[in-house]
Amino acid sequence: MLSSSRSQSCKSRLRVVRIIDRLNIGGPSKQVVWLTAGLNSAGFDTELITGTLAGGEGDMSYFARAAGVKPLVIDQMSREIGLRDLVVIAKLLWRFLKLKPDIIHTHKAKAGALGRVAAIIYKWTTPSILWFRPRRCRIVHTYHGHVFHGYFGRFKTNLFVAIERALARMCTDRVIVLSQQQAREILGRYRVGRPEQFRIVPLGLDIEEIQNGADRLANGKPLLKESGLAHEHTAIGIVGRLCEVKNHKMFLEAAARMLKNLSGRATFVIIGDGHLRKALELQTVELGISDEVVFTGFREDAISLYAGLDIVALTSLNEGTPLTLIEAMCCGRAVAATEVGGVEDLMGARRSKIHGFTVWDHGVTAPSGDADAFARALRFLIDNPELREEMGKLGRAFVTVRMSKERLLGDIEHLYNELTSFGAGAVPSGEPQPLAQSQ
Repeated sequence: MLSSSRSQSCKSRLRVVRIIDRLNIGGPSKQVVWLTAGLNSAGFDTELITGTLAGGEGDMSYFARAAGVKPLVIDQMSREIGLRDLVVIAKLLWRFLKLKPDIIHTHKAKAGALGRVAAIIYKWTTPSILWFRPRRCRIVHTYHGHVFHGYFGRFKTNLFVAIERALARMCTDRVIVLSQQQAREILGRYRVGRPEQFRIVPLGLDIEEIQNGADRLANGKPLLKESGLAHEHTAIGIVGRLCEVKNHKMFLEAAARMLKNLSGRATFVIIGDGHLRKALELQTVELGISDEVVFTGFREDAISLYAGLDIVALTSLNEGTPLTLIEAMCCGRAVAATEVGGVEDLMGARRSKIHGFTVWDHGVTAPSGDADAFARALRFLIDNPELREEMGKLGRAFVTVRMSKERLLGDIEHLYNELTSFGAGAVPSGEPQPLAQSQ
């Protein structure tokens, strides 16, 4: 149930500009589309601004079209850094001057930098600066993940941390993170921002749609049939872009280690595409496991593929809160993941730690980069099918209660109303304090 402020939408509709660098495959693209479509019907006027995809990236524009969202595309905005970024800032500023937004909300690193610089210029390019009053516009940034490790070398990483600290200090009213663990990293470890700026807003997704789709295919294992594999194979899948930070290389190394001592049959499914695909396909040949690995490429029917998996894996070097794990849990699948970002916040209660990996209510985790421990964790799930089924049920219940799209919309609506009603520095009496997680 969303807040009663929606009934007042006819009196005053807040104008929101939402910016993301590109609509590539992944959770952030889904979230900005849901927020744009959902809040537009809840008393807000929202425009979504995006950039262009890099070569080899999967396009999620179809998802926006299906939700009735037509983004404004700035061709010069991409993940690469260059002089074109000055053009992007100018175009964003021009759009802000035309739309006069009450809130500018940026998502991810590149859009967060360019969007917030343009936003602070917009706030202060007004005649009222003569008496030191900027425009009444609030600036919000969401960290879906971060680039502070696992992406670049030390120099570039330190530069990006310094930029993010400056942006948080000078250009940001609220910082949204997806989990307690992510807040500890960004605020505590990297010293970006101040505690009072932070809000924790967990991801949300369309629970009913996902679960209905999964339930229809629960026993069909369509992916194994499609690939000509036997129904009795244990199917272990990983979903995501084929890029360095997702560390599919370790996934395949763990698969090879596990298959050496596995008496039954297992199939490893890589769902997604990217510039590393050829290298990963070659790696399966070098490891001698090419017959046990299936590359599906990018699939718009990814939810139906979850229904054909027994275990969903994630081997990332760095994550915010991975949507793939939430979708897997929503489909009742046990998960195996590396201990990065907000993963542990999804895993429920800790049960035990054995042989270098940890057993949780919803699956297992292993240290990032430890292929041996990850292989043992996967083997544990394969050898304990009843426990795996129990983990899937517990994960599904967890996601159903805490990760709905409706809860996400309500959290963001509350945040926007807090900012526009009480000012950027205040917290309304009786409302959750900074870093208090929404329920």
